[in-house]
Amino acid sequence: MTPPAPPHSPPDHDERLAPLRGRDFLSVRDLTGDELRALLDRALLMKADPVKYSTALRGQALAMIFEKPSLRTRVTFDVGMFQLGGYAIELPGDIGLGKREALQDVARNLERMVQALMVRTFGHDIVEQLAEYASIPVINGLTDFSHPCQALADYLTILEVRGRLEGTKVAYVGDGNNVAHSLMFAAALLGVHIAIGAPAGYEPAVEVRDWVQAKAPATGASCLVTSDPAEAVRGADVVYTDVWASMGQEDEAAARRKLFAPYQVNGRLFSLARPDAVFMHCLPAHRGDEVTDEVLDSSRSVVFQQAENRLHAQKALLYALMR
Repeated sequence: MTPPAPPHSPPDHDERLAPLRGRDFLSVRDLTGDELRALLDRALLMKADPVKYSTALRGQALAMIFEKPSLRTRVTFDVGMFQLGGYAIELPGDIGLGKREALQDVARNLERMVQALMVRTFGHDIVEQLAEYASIPVINGLTDFSHPCQALADYLTILEVRGRLEGTKVAYVGDGNNVAHSLMFAAALLGVHIAIGAPAGYEPAVEVRDWVQAKAPATGASCLVTSDPAEAVRGADVVYTDVWASMGQEDEAAARRKLFAPYQVNGRLFSLARPDAVFMHCLPAHRGDEVTDEVLDSSRSVVFQQAENRLHAQKALLYALMR
């Protein structure tokens, strides 16, 4: 699939990025719509001409803490810092956040040694506390509540493929988890219609739904939460899913597999979307569970373009926060 050209050429000098300098990035809802669009615009520029930004963060260091396994987050932040002229330091898992050493002490040590901190962990309160104590930017690489860097890459991909964001319908089918939350936050800021198809009891958090419903009218966005996957997918421009059991939920996997079976994105369900709809997944995918090979490997799947865009979106984020 050859994506259409970007809808416009974003300005190289963008004052919309200025307010982000030195800030934390814990959730998409921390941004304004203008700031979010500025990040996506910058990512387009960086993807088109990476050499131009090869010294943007010369001499700066990003510390990375992983309390959950990682492929895409680890590689894209590491490579992203290198391509911007800086470097990333992966701290060993045995630093024991809040156990071996108090969170405030970790934060106050690192703020004297590096210029930003990326954390991939379980409780969202961990990144919130680190941000409270550290004077340097703290970036949420994933928590159980939110996956904001993924949402940046997702909407960058949709912009590339569809040529626009406003008025696009994104259908997310499956567990109303951290990925769903971040997709919803961004949809409300970007004028996107988002439909969540999730089993009863597994819907996105009420606080997320309330926030989105409050913000959506200003941008023309809308949000539907339904237990009917067909209702969610019908007429969608993008069909998105994620694993049924996230990290830390492995003991629930068997029960969830039975409960979520009707939410599998297969050829039948995908056919309810628009004829030119694309399929997205944040990966890793459990083939045969939440998605079939027929969909994942089809010409309408953009999952690897989406994965690559983690690099470009996060480079734009690092540039905005650290420059």
